[in-house]
Amino acid sequence: MSSIPATNELTAPVPSIGRAVAWISVALVSFSVMAVAGREIAPDLDTFSIMLYRSLFGLTLVLSFLLVFRRGVSAVKTRRLPLHLIRNLFHFAGQNLWFYAVALVPLAQVFALELTTPIWVALLAPLLLGERFTALRLGAIILGFIGILIVVRPGFTTLGPGELAAIACVAGFVGTVIGTKKLTGTETTLTIMFWMTLSQTVMALVMLKGVPIIPQAATIPWVLLVGICGLSAHFSIAQAFRYADASIVAPMDFLRLPLIAVVGMIVYGESLDIWVFVGGVIVFLGNYLTIQTARRRG
Repeated sequence: MSSIPATNELTAPVPSIGRAVAWISVALVSFSVMAVAGREIAPDLDTFSIMLYRSLFGLTLVLSFLLVFRRGVSAVKTRRLPLHLIRNLFHFAGQNLWFYAVALVPLAQVFALELTTPIWVALLAPLLLGERFTALRLGAIILGFIGILIVVRPGFTTLGPGELAAIACVAGFVGTVIGTKKLTGTETTLTIMFWMTLSQTVMALVMLKGVPIIPQAATIPWVLLVGICGLSAHFSIAQAFRYADASIVAPMDFLRLPLIAVVGMIVYGESLDIWVFVGGVIVFLGNYLTIQTARRRG
């Protein structure tokens, strides 16, 4: 007969590099599949419709969880609704811009810019979260800015609507991360997920004036993949952080850049731009400095 694990083992799993690698691998595949699915449905659906169906999918899962486990409305009650709405507005804007960008810009370039999010969070954290500003944090921010310049190379490449959307989506994701950091002190993950999916469903309907585009039969599987992979990617990263330190997980998460570059080359014939990788490496170094800042503060 197997023994029952202690309570602290349930809340704090034993560190396991193998399990962290397994979870981050799921996340990498999920991010890549979601990017491909987003590009495939772009000719059929606008970004607001994509966000509507993605949010409805997530809301259905949350409500199903509440029903199956007999959790009442009290499980998702909140006294911080304004902060939820602000956070979800940032996420809604960032995700819409991200879906717009992946339809127009090489996938590796979008991912390289998206990976700068932790660096810009480090810039705003002293102002909005009361964290201390250090020399390492400043170095991380400078490296992140240099990495962006190398990836987009203004003056050498054309900055079209897709490139601008890829840059702007980072601002939405930064706002999302900071809002999440503020909420996690008092709110459960279930509460955050409920209000995110509910509010973004309403936001999408408002932008669509209550008339969403109905996907064609051939597009429905891609829409389902967006919903499934969007949830599995973030859930898997959260699980990876439960089994390994950020200094281990973050470099593995960064592997999504070369992975999506290969996917873009095989599926869409996109060339492997060496400057995207050079800028990406510099962005990674900036993220690494951010991790070291957090470790020293800890």
